Amino acid sequence: MQGGGRRRRRAIGEINVVPYIDVMLVLLVIFMITAPLLHQGVKVELPITAAEPLPPEAREPVLISVDQAGRVFLNFGPQEQRAQAVNESLLLHRVTAIRRHSPELLFYIKGDRRVPYGGIVRVMAILQGAGVANVGLLTEPPPPTVRP
Repeated sequence: MQGGGRRRRRAIGEINVVPYIDVMLVLLVIFMITAPLLHQGVKVELPITAAEPLPPEAREPVLISVDQAGRVFLNFGPQEQRAQAVNESLLLHRVTAIRRHSPELLFYIKGDRRVPYGGIVRVMAILQGAGVANVGLLTEPPPPTVRP
């Protein structure tokens, strides 16, 4: 050991990216697990039509779902209330209260394709009785056709 006895260590010029990859994989798993839970509403099979999609709204619209059995669900308010069916008088009462508080909100009906037409018209009549002038009906776009 001549000349001072110590060897000088060189600095490593590489960045260790393994911790960052671990964090990204954990976030990916979290998002994969929570994404299906964010789907709100009632499972209905919408009618398929070729209609133009609506532009995105600043506020979340009021969504009224009618399932295959004809039960009506009001998707507005706290998350725990969204999975509960409402009867006609409760629907009328809640929609009237929503309209009184926020008259600019849009109302959409998401009806299962197997529900008789009269079930959807009945919900539309309740909305009209609550003072809703315009009601949107949600549909599914048709599947893309493959051209040879």
